[in-house]
This record gives sequence, C-alpha cells and structure tokens, in this order.
Amino acid sequence: MEAFLSSTAVVALAEIGDKTMLLAILLAARMRGAHWQILAGILVATLLNHALAALVGKEVAGLLESHWFRVAVALGFIAMAAWTLVPDKLDDDEDTVRHRGGAFLTTLISFFIVEMGDKTQVATIALGAHYQSVLVVAAGTTLGMMLANGPAVFLGEAITQRVSMKATRSIAALLFFVLGAWQLGEIMGWLG
Repeated sequence: MEAFLSSTAVVALAEIGDKTMLLAILLAARMRGAHWQILAGILVATLLNHALAALVGKEVAGLLESHWFRVAVALGFIAMAAWTLVPDKLDDDEDTVRHRGGAFLTTLISFFIVEMGDKTQVATIALGAHYQSVLVVAAGTTLGMMLANGPAVFLGEAITQRVSMKATRSIAALLFFVLGAWQLGEIMGWLG
C-alpha cells in the first residue's frame, strides 16, 4: 500500500503545473465538449507510458542491485525535488494541437509523446526501481496523473488561477526530497 500511495501522491503533486497538465487544459479548450474522450486518452497514454517507465525502473534496479545503485536512486529523488521547483510551460510548437482522428486519439498520442522524459515519467522510473513493483507503481502514478489532470480538463484555467503553482511545486519537491533522504538514511543506516 505504501508503494501505491507514495506513487499517487508524488505524481499528483508533481503533475500540477507540469507541461502535460497544461496540455490537458489546451486540449480541453481546443476540443470543447470532448472532456470524457480527453480523459480516456490521458488514462490510456499514462497507463502505457508509466507501465513502461516502472518496468524500466524495476529491471534496471534488478540488473544493478547494489549499494551504489540504491544511492543513485536516492540521489535521483533528491534531484527530482530540485527539478520539480522549475515551472513548466508549453513550447510554442506544442500550441498548434491538431485533432485529426478525434479527441481520444489526439490526446493519447499527444500525452504519450509529451510525457516522454517528463519529470513524472522519470519519477515513475525511480519509484519502480525503489518499490520493485510495476503494477502497483504504474497504478499509483496513473491515479496521480488522473487526480491532477481530471480537474484540469473540466475546470481548465480556473484551477491555475486559484491554486498556487509555486506552493504545489514546493510540496511535490518536499515529497521527492523526503523519499530520497529516507532511502539514503536506510542505506547509510541512519534509520536503524
């Protein structure tokens, strides 16, 4: 349960203000009335992307099962804390969203591609390595993505005007830092 809840919380907070959340708002604005298709596209894209990311994390951890790999994962969480503090924005070329093939297909492809190398995908790789459970981590991170992006699709810019992105990024960064520090503490024997 710890792996599921940690994965959900870390990604839900990290996703707020992230470029994929901005993409969700953009898609909802461009394809009015297609909220459910957009949500379905986000769900399928996230399940695919995060299952692959958690699998990569688990397999790499299995191949490199060592003290130093655990240290690298812990430091990766701490680096994610710093990265989370940097605000995201959509690139200019991402502003030209086309919707051939419908809202579902457009969202599925857009989300899958934009999520590649994104901080929530990197976090999923680290969580997969840490918890060694592809299904639980992918389910948790997907729920986190849906918790953040569901309201974004339906409420769009009203959310971004009312919720402090800086405070949300700070909370997410703190969670990443705590996970990294906790793992370092376990490795170094500080937590007995």
